[in-house]
Order: sequence, then structure tokens, then C-alpha cells
Amino acid sequence: MPPPPIAPDGPGQVPYGYPGGHGYPPGPSAAGYYGWPGVQAMPSNGLGTAGLVLGIISAVIFCLWPVAIILGVLALIFGTIGRGKARRGEATNAGQALAGVICGAAGVVLGLVMLAFLIATS
Repeated sequence: MPPPPIAPDGPGQVPYGYPGGHGYPPGPSAAGYYGWPGVQAMPSNGLGTAGLVLGIISAVIFCLWPVAIILGVLALIFGTIGRGKARRGEATNAGQALAGVICGAAGVVLGLVMLAFLIATS
């Protein structure tokens, strides 16, 4: 079956309510960027996720107490910043950031307990 014929002045009129026509978004919006108006920016979940990953690693490798303490402190910092971003609405992973803070604190405590155990036994 052949496609329907097209008029000499184009495929037809743009339906009412479609700005700019032809399915393309309008030009620059009032915010000064191109794209669909009203689209939110993507959440920045990197710090909360990094806090969770570092917290888990620090809690798991507490036998390597210097590394566990450093990673735990970094997890506390990243998790706290991630929680602040989630509170402001810039991120969507407040739970991951909180888990990073908790795991980071556990890693620091376990690392310090391991250090105390090594000092007490030597």
C-alpha cells in the first residue's frame, strides 16, 4: 500500500496546542537553556552512593585498621554531604547516604577497636 499523498505546502496544519509545530520543542526558554520547559535536572546521587560504598568497604576490611579508619572517615564525610543534598532536594538517595554514615562510623569504630587490640596484645 503506498503512503498517502502530501500536499505541496507540507504534510498539513499543526494541531491546535502544539507550540512550534512538527513535534520539536520550542526555542530557548526563559531559564536560558534549550529543551523541554519544566524538565527537572537529574539528581546528583554520587556522594551518597560513594559514602555507602566506602562505608561498606571500611566495615568489611576493619582488620586493615589504617585503611578502615581512613575510608570510614571519608564515608562519614560523603554520607553527610549526600544527606544534605537529599534534604535540599538535589538528590534522591537519602537512605543510601544514611547507610553510608552508619557503615562509615562502624568501620571507624571497628578499626579503632582493632588498633586497641593490637596495642594491648603487643
